[in-house]
Amino acid sequence: MDDRRDRLRALGELLRRLRKDAGLTGKDLASRAGVTQPTISQIETGQLLPLPETVERLVEALELSRETRAALDALLARLREEVSRLKGGLAGRESANAARMRAAHRVASFQSAMIPALLQTAEYARLALSIGRDVDEEAVSRAAAVRVEMQSILFQPGREFSFVLTEGAVRTWPGPASLMQAQLDRLGQASTLPHVRVGVVPWSVQVPRFPLHGFTIFDGSASMVESLTAEHTLTDVEDVRVHVETFEAFAGVAVYGEELRSLLGRVAAEFRQLDTQPK
Repeated sequence: MDDRRDRLRALGELLRRLRKDAGLTGKDLASRAGVTQPTISQIETGQLLPLPETVERLVEALELSRETRAALDALLARLREEVSRLKGGLAGRESANAARMRAAHRVASFQSAMIPALLQTAEYARLALSIGRDVDEEAVSRAAAVRVEMQSILFQPGREFSFVLTEGAVRTWPGPASLMQAQLDRLGQASTLPHVRVGVVPWSVQVPRFPLHGFTIFDGSASMVESLTAEHTLTDVEDVRVHVETFEAFAGVAVYGEELRSLLGRVAAEFRQLDTQPK
């Protein structure tokens, strides 16, 4: 709790400094951002963790640079992770991730071993959250529900989503072969959305770099890496630059559109064959 209070105060002090650097009073910033003046006061005095929507309004009102936005994102990421732990387990963590997704306008995700959370079917999400973890079914169900509900942002205007997967990711199956058929269909459907770009790097293409782990980049200023035990948010400019370059390298050798859907169709046919083999 002490760490959380310290970070809330640090967030407040950062916002106050940014506001003063911009030559704004609390009333001015509230008016520009379309929030109440008490909201500004509560954030600056460390009494309130702002909603993602409020953060976006403040960022726009203050016209923050990429470097300053990264510092703000780093503080918010730590706070939301701590709040998610206090709220409890997987569902809390998924709620924190959903808040981060909703706060971003541009999301770029590279995955080499699994389907990105925003594109998972409900059953795939349930298995992704439960396999290899000592968690009860009720906790998994709540977390999966949060993850699936988060996917509604794919249909919101004013956002851009880019997903690049290796063929290994679409061939790694955590459940029955029939589950993967539904999951591949979901990928194909998502690829037809106007502001969603889905690409897969075929196994027949030489990879530009070793895909050591997956990551998700938010607005080009922060990158989240999921490990076996935790999620790590990187905001160092050099770290994010390497992730952006790695994403672009894999994106450059991926297939898209009809070529993508043809590849997914071939993989789905192989899963259907697995489904019909004698048990």
